[in-house]
Amino acid sequence: MILPTAYRNKQVAVVGLARSGLVAAQALSQAGAIVYAWDDNAPARDAALAAGLTLTPVVAMPWEQLTALILSPGIPHSYPKPHAAADAARAAGVPILVDVDLLLSTQTAAPVIAVTGTNGKSTTTALIDHILRDAGLPVAMGGNIGVPALTLPAFGPEGTYVLELSSYQLERVPSLSARTAILLNITADHLDRHGGMDGYIQAKAEIFHHQGEPDWAIIGMDDAPSRGMADKVRRADRAPRVVPISVLAPVAGGVYALDGQVIDDLDGAAVPVFALDRAPRLPGRHNAQNICAAYAAARHAGVAPDAIAEAITRFPGLAHRQEWVSTLDGVAYINDSKATNADAAERALVCYPAIHWILGGVAKAGGIDSLAAHFPRVRGAYLIGEASSTFAETLVAGGIVPKACGTLEVAVREAREAAKPGEVVLLSPACASFDQYKSFEHRGDHFRQLVENLSRTGGAE
Repeated sequence: MILPTAYRNKQVAVVGLARSGLVAAQALSQAGAIVYAWDDNAPARDAALAAGLTLTPVVAMPWEQLTALILSPGIPHSYPKPHAAADAARAAGVPILVDVDLLLSTQTAAPVIAVTGTNGKSTTTALIDHILRDAGLPVAMGGNIGVPALTLPAFGPEGTYVLELSSYQLERVPSLSARTAILLNITADHLDRHGGMDGYIQAKAEIFHHQGEPDWAIIGMDDAPSRGMADKVRRADRAPRVVPISVLAPVAGGVYALDGQVIDDLDGAAVPVFALDRAPRLPGRHNAQNICAAYAAARHAGVAPDAIAEAITRFPGLAHRQEWVSTLDGVAYINDSKATNADAAERALVCYPAIHWILGGVAKAGGIDSLAAHFPRVRGAYLIGEASSTFAETLVAGGIVPKACGTLEVAVREAREAAKPGEVVLLSPACASFDQYKSFEHRGDHFRQLVENLSRTGGAE
């Protein structure tokens, strides 16, 4: 555990004691800070007490004496309504941070590769970590990908941190100065949390804060907000090098994927360096973008092109992101539980010609209206969760008569009975999971278990 010793003998509040918050409170305590910890949920408070922490309600914290508030990324500090701790901190002039800032303000010598984007950031983060590790470089991966920042090893300049950063985190990491900053894409998401699209874009822009001329800003060029961001970064004082990536068109001075090939134009030579069919665990155009971004980041880290290509072929993929679970009687079962909005679900729908689609949960703004162009690929739709009735209207209007299954158990059973060899059963919910599950991981794990139960009855390939 990394100890943020700069906070020794200082008073710090930690609010939100899930994975990263609990680690932050423990690390601060071990570093000699005076920690006031709290969580609104009783189970989290019980876990904190079991870990030896002392709990202090927000109203009892000495806000005028505090050096910082470490606020869990999931707790709002502005929109749609600020948490009481955020209001108190703001009134007292106390900085509001997340645990990643404690890492970065403590481990100042190690280069940082920071990754954000509405979709694809976890896969890209894991792929970069895999490539650098495969090349024998000291590397550690954490942040929004589920590894608390302060559990990473301590590095000097010889090691590299690869950090996935959400828009929630980026608003609270003033110590971030990324040697390589990656923005994959921007589409509408979390708008209530940021007060609209402008606020969301501004949060993403924080990934380039403090970058300078030696640094690289790797930016996807296939959506208008990201192209606007690239223009803004280029105009900044001491601007980093903007490295464009695309899967739609050649980009001078960057990396792009066309006609099944990744093209390296970083040195102006437009050299084909990787055939996308060599990465079966990374299907689809969206993963081609992830590969381009990871390739560029690895080049900036000093890895040779051929070594990058070989590492990509060995990448096993990530759970819950178009994760192949099994093939039963010629039908592939794919776990894409991480697809919590329509844009993410679209990235899976375009990959398969004949789909039995399991979808539903807590709908995001816009529902699935934007996916109508892909409905001809759908051989059957199986609805779960609270969005079922709304999604059913959209599907019927698009010529699909869905089955209202209610639960994932029923949906898997119905899809199993209907699917034919060569088709795919795809869990890609286009929804958050919180009506029926604790998280998208919980939902995906349940799907995997249901499919594995089917496998035990025979038919697995």
